[in-house]
Parts: sequence; C-alpha cells; structure tokens
Amino acid sequence: MVASCDSRRSVFRRIAQQSYAEWPAYDSTPLYDRSSLGGLKEDIRTVASTWFDHQAHYSVDEFVSHYPVAYFQFRPHDRYSGATQYEMAELFRVFLLKEIHGWSHETELVTHLTHHPGLREQLGIETVPDQSTLWRSWHERFTRGLRETVETAARTILIKAQNAGVAVPREPERNFPSQDAEEEPDTGDQAILNEAAPITDHVSRIVFPAFSLNRGDGCEIHENAYWDLQTHLGLREGLAANEGARSFVYESTRDRTPLGHAHREQIRDLSIEQIRKMYRRAVNRLLDEVAETEEFFRAGIVAIDITEADPFTGDRTSHEDEIIGTKEKTDEYAYQWATVQLVGNAVPIVLDARPVRRGESRKEIVEDLLDSAQDAVHIDNVLMDREFDSQHILELLSQRGLSYVVPKRMQTSEKAQAKRLLQRGQDRYETDRKLHLGKNEWHDTTLIYRRKEDSEHGDYRQYSVFMTNTSSAFLTEYGYRWEIESGYKSIKRFMAATTSKDFGLRFFYFAFACLLYSIWRAIDLLVQVELTGEYEHSPMVTADNTLTLLKKETGIG
Repeated sequence: MVASCDSRRSVFRRIAQQSYAEWPAYDSTPLYDRSSLGGLKEDIRTVASTWFDHQAHYSVDEFVSHYPVAYFQFRPHDRYSGATQYEMAELFRVFLLKEIHGWSHETELVTHLTHHPGLREQLGIETVPDQSTLWRSWHERFTRGLRETVETAARTILIKAQNAGVAVPREPERNFPSQDAEEEPDTGDQAILNEAAPITDHVSRIVFPAFSLNRGDGCEIHENAYWDLQTHLGLREGLAANEGARSFVYESTRDRTPLGHAHREQIRDLSIEQIRKMYRRAVNRLLDEVAETEEFFRAGIVAIDITEADPFTGDRTSHEDEIIGTKEKTDEYAYQWATVQLVGNAVPIVLDARPVRRGESRKEIVEDLLDSAQDAVHIDNVLMDREFDSQHILELLSQRGLSYVVPKRMQTSEKAQAKRLLQRGQDRYETDRKLHLGKNEWHDTTLIYRRKEDSEHGDYRQYSVFMTNTSSAFLTEYGYRWEIESGYKSIKRFMAATTSKDFGLRFFYFAFACLLYSIWRAIDLLVQVELTGEYEHSPMVTADNTLTLLKKETGIG
C-alpha cells in the first residue's frame, strides 16, 4: 500500500480530533505567522507523529513528497531576489530528502532523483537540478534559519518513523549534539549551567507557543511578555502580580511589559477548558521533545492525586462549590486541584491537571485525567491514595486494561484480620476479595496486608492494606507515589501569590506552576543525557537554575 488521498485525509482527520495538537500552528497561536520557521518545524512534528501510524504510510520519501507546504511563505527565507528556475517549496522538499538520507554531497541526491522518476513526479520536479544549482541554493539562497529547519525537521521525521516501526535510511541522532566520546564528562556546576542554558532556550521555544490569550490584533505588548511575567512570578516565592509586574519592568529586556491588573484581566478571560487544552498541548510538545532521547519512553506508571491550596480564611459566599473542604476533613476550606503525573523511572512530568469542585465524584476525576493521560502516553500501572479507595474506580481501571495499587481503608473485617496477623507474628498476608458493584456485579481484587517496620503503634495499626489486580511484586511500586507529594511541594513553590477568588485565575496559577515543574524535570533529563549519556532520577539541574534561565529565555517573540 502507498499513501493515498484517503490515507492522507485520515491522518489530518485524526490530528483535527486531538485536543493537544493543532495544524497548522500559525492558525492556533498569534506567536506564529505563515512564515515562522518555528511553526513549520512544529507542524512537521505534529503531522509526522500521526502520519507513520497509518498502515499505508511506510516510506519517509513519501512523507516528504506529500507533506503540505503550500500554506507556508518561504519568501522571507529566500536570499535571491530575481527569477529562478526552482521554487523554494520544491527545493525545501529536495533538501529535506537529502538530510533524511544523510547524503553529504549533492551528487548522491542528483543520482537518487534521476533514478526515481516517480519520486520526482511526487515532488513536482520536472527536471533534476544539477549539483552546482543545489549547492548554491543551499549555501547562498537558503537562509541559515531555513537550513537549520531542514536539519531539525529531518531528524524529527526519522525519529517519528522509527518509533512507528517504519524502516529509515539512517539512524537518527536522538540526543542533542554530544561532546567527544573520548572526553570525560564535566558535571561541575558551571558545565551544568552552560549545558542547561541552550536546552532551556530550545525547550521554551517549543512549549510556550502552546499558550495563547484571547486578544485582538494590534496589541502593543507582545503575548510572550505575559508568559515572561508569569514565569517571573514563579521565580520568587509568594510574589503577587502587582509587585511582580513592578520588579519585572526592571529585570525584563522588553520595551513594554504588562501591568499587574492587566495581566490578571487577560488570565481571567480564559476558561478552565481553555487553560486545560493549552496545558495538554504544551505538555505533549514537551513529551515529544524528551521522547527523542533513548532514555525516555512514552510508557510507564502514573500517579493520580489531589492537592489543596493553603487554607482559605476569607468570605467564600457564592464560591462554596469551588472553595471546598480539606482532604483531612477539618473545619478549614481550600481550593483543590487534581493531577496525573508520570512516576517511577520516568521523568516526573505532570501530564494533566484539573480543578476539583464540590459534588464531583472521585471516579469522574480519575476518568477525566486518564482520558488525557492515555492520549499522551502508554500507561501500564496506576497508583492512587486511599481517598480513591472505591470499587467502581478499581473496576474502571481494570476495564481499561490497567494495573493498579491502591491502599484500602481498614474497615471492621480488615482490622480483625490485622489483629490475627499480629497475634501470629505474620508480616505479610494475601487474600482474594470480591467487591460489590451493585446489581449482582462484582470486582475481583487482591488484598495485601503488609506490616510496617518500626511502627509507632502496638496494635493492628502496624499493618497497611493494599488492593491490586496484579502480582504482589508490584506492591513495591507504590513507593513511587511519594514522588507526586514531593512534586507538589515544588509546584507550589513555583506558584504566583494571589488573594483573588476567581476560580479560573487560581487554576491557571496552579497549572502554569505544573508546567514550570515539568519543564524543569524535562530540561534536567536532557542535560543529564547530554553530559553523562544516561538519566538518574535525582536532578542534576536545580529548579532555581531552570526558572532563572526560563526568565531569560522565554522572550521568544
């Protein structure tokens, strides 16, 4: 099978249905126009991520031939002003082909085109350019930025094809250009910072265009200034918008920066769904970037949890459904947010975040977060806290083919069993259990009793009870769940301060903090891979270093 109108239509239909990707990029964000090379690279990444999943698409040459570039304006990247025989779009495809095959000289490209008339026809080339024409076009006609775009796009296409099991003409470089293998890696503080700076710049240029504001044309303050300011607010603990905007005027290199009240007004115009859509789009771009290293795989364990803001002490009249009680069932009230995050050996990126409102069931929350998480990565196992101890949630996970480990609240029967185990001096015990779902339907699970070492209790409370639908060997994975609690501490450290009761503004501050945290952990992975060739879970790059670099680098407009 070969690419056809139907197969191409199928690919773009799938892209249109994705909540985290839009094509073309210039249509979805004011940060790009039809001549933006960043948008072109992003578009090629978006299409390639879906293209090679189609059973009819198993040729990288066909991708180059069929990728639609008619919308893109090459003129600003053409250094020739007179009449030419070959259009820029034709040459772009030809050089993309050369880079994908890894040919170092134009002769190999000319030979390939000469011997493949069908490919020439697909590329829209009537006559094969000679070597000198190709050399001049690349070195003299193409701008440096366009040449770099060709190289980046070729690497992306090769990686996406290889990930989909498509044969590729050469092995793509999956890391950033590396140091000489003979050299001993330098992991000193300065070396880390030197490596982190360009990677932070690179990542920010990929991620931040996913966010956009509902603004009209002709605005004097560039949209990126708002993301700069939001990053600046996260740089200092407890910094609110008004105070942050005043200090940002002096620290920013921009001519115009937003005032605090203007910043808040722009954010308040965003709906919860708009914020979540932008967040998922940004995270997927981040995942695409780290997935191009051999040390990251889009699969693994996720943890779902709920965190709460600091207790709310003001008047919550008309906000009772948003400023709800705390998880510990105290007499305090707080905003609550739910997240799903990669844990275990994976880089701990927050895949999605959502607010928690009064009246929402834990099952609704889990189902919502899993929908977006499974769109982004392959999930094997789900870890949750005991507040998700519900047979209906466990059945939901099993129906999706997911394994789970969830602690169980100890009821009368579990307490009695723990007492018997204590009397026998037994540290571990397993038993199958059927949980009633209603209407004579049951969920099969396994209860695992485990005695805590050095427990402060002398009775049945020495034991914890876990539920799982997989091997008890996976119980050790539950220890990974602490990472989400550790992550929440960093996320809250990145949040701007506010006394506003606006639910959307509050959630945006939390979601943007989740994004900054995820960017930090992704940059740390990329830096570690670049400096040492491998990834250790303990960060090499500090959060403060990343935020400082982001503050300098987010001015991408």
